[in-house]
Amino acid sequence: MRPLSRLLLASLTTLALIAGACANQQKTDGSSSGGTGGPSATSTIEDVPNEPVPGEAGGAATAEGPTFKPYEATEGFIIGMPAEPKVERKQVPLGANMVNTAAFSSQMEDRTLFSISIADYPEKLVASRPPEALLNEGKDGVVKQVQGTLKEESDITLDGYPGKAYTASSPLYGEVKGRNFLVGPRLYTLLVIYNPNHPNTTADTFLTSLKLVNPPPAVTTATPDAGTDADAGTLEGMDAGTATDAGTPAPRRRKAK
Repeated sequence: MRPLSRLLLASLTTLALIAGACANQQKTDGSSSGGTGGPSATSTIEDVPNEPVPGEAGGAATAEGPTFKPYEATEGFIIGMPAEPKVERKQVPLGANMVNTAAFSSQMEDRTLFSISIADYPEKLVASRPPEALLNEGKDGVVKQVQGTLKEESDITLDGYPGKAYTASSPLYGEVKGRNFLVGPRLYTLLVIYNPNHPNTTADTFLTSLKLVNPPPAVTTATPDAGTDADAGTLEGMDAGTATDAGTPAPRRRKAK
């Protein structure tokens, strides 16, 4: 069993926001069941309109897409956002430690969601696994959370830090484009979720806009006998996140564009 296969705190924070947005959308659209069984378990993709809905909350959008403006987070990064993001910060217990997480998201009038989330893990924990393993587990966790199918993936870097880019198709949420970056002990997760029937031409603009501010050095992976199993064992039932990129894709494990 992979001890970090559920280390997806950042993505859980992000996906909680997504679920909330979808729930609010269903209430607004009246897409709940009219019977006695409560809300119907239908795909939220069908609720996405073909055209922007006038008067709804979200960033200003045009036929060419939203305009991205730099958003500087106190957590030490700058990201291009189409509108002032909703921010949720929380601390999550992890064994004897507390993990700081934060999620920043903007939902557009056409229901496209742009989100970046972070999770700051104990350095000892990050050192217990190769970066590639952590990034793959973060990617797999997101795909699992959206009940999606992985379509493509590639290895990327951001300022020398390792990352993973991927695309998944979800019957519940639509098309999901993600980037994960491991920067020191912090895992960044960037997600763009949109209706696959209306191709998103601005996803890469968001996904490649992450700028790091005074980032920490990379964490050195410990030797296999570093004695970190006890700490890793406390991660059961938790999940990890993703992030951005700006680098050039490296050789890929699976089919990638």
